[in-house]
Amino acid sequence: MTPSAWPLSRPTSLSSSPPSSSSSPASALPSPKVSGGAPLDPSGLIAVAICHGFGLFVAVAIGANISGGHVNPAVTFGLALGGQITILTGIFYWVAQLLGAIVGAFLVQFCTGVATPTHGLSGVGAFEGVVMEIIVTFGLVYTVYATAADPKKGSLGTIAPIAIGFIVGANILVAGPFSGGSMNPARSFGPAVASGDFTNIWIYWAGPLIGGGLAGVVYRYLYMCDDHSPVAGNDY
Repeated sequence: MTPSAWPLSRPTSLSSSPPSSSSSPASALPSPKVSGGAPLDPSGLIAVAICHGFGLFVAVAIGANISGGHVNPAVTFGLALGGQITILTGIFYWVAQLLGAIVGAFLVQFCTGVATPTHGLSGVGAFEGVVMEIIVTFGLVYTVYATAADPKKGSLGTIAPIAIGFIVGANILVAGPFSGGSMNPARSFGPAVASGDFTNIWIYWAGPLIGGGLAGVVYRYLYMCDDHSPVAGNDY
């Protein structure tokens, strides 16, 4: 697949027409400023994956001792289905995550002067895009459980933020050229609101929520069934 076929288009200026649905996480960066207007190539995809991985590493690390450092409705959903947080807490987290994503998207647009790009598909249909997002988000939430939520994690919990960042970076390398590698409904929803382009937004809700929910249920009931007590039912 040639670079031009990837969903990694550069952002347009605010005076231009809204970005097409072929945009991806990479185009949230002001790529014309750092690449001289050249389209992203394989090395550009790697740079995007690394930036996202380390950025999430820091976000999770600084939020872990305060809120758990979810920063992702799919992670929150998976943890709620696995009994790690209450449904009410999860709703509050969702509100905060979506508001943060919307404000962040508008700030990027304001500070850079480029229109906010959105996630989109390239070379695959909607169903394939949903499946791709299910798979990569399953991997992300499974990693969250294994390194952060499982009471048997021991000293492994120390590396949870960097492990979570690494799996996100790896997933972007895999899914970025096809579905954009969102794994995060808030990450897709914020730019969609800022740009006014909601094309295929349902894919980036359905895929991550299904994948995250499956990971939460699978890990909780296969690997945490003996020594873990979920929150009481009346807490929901």
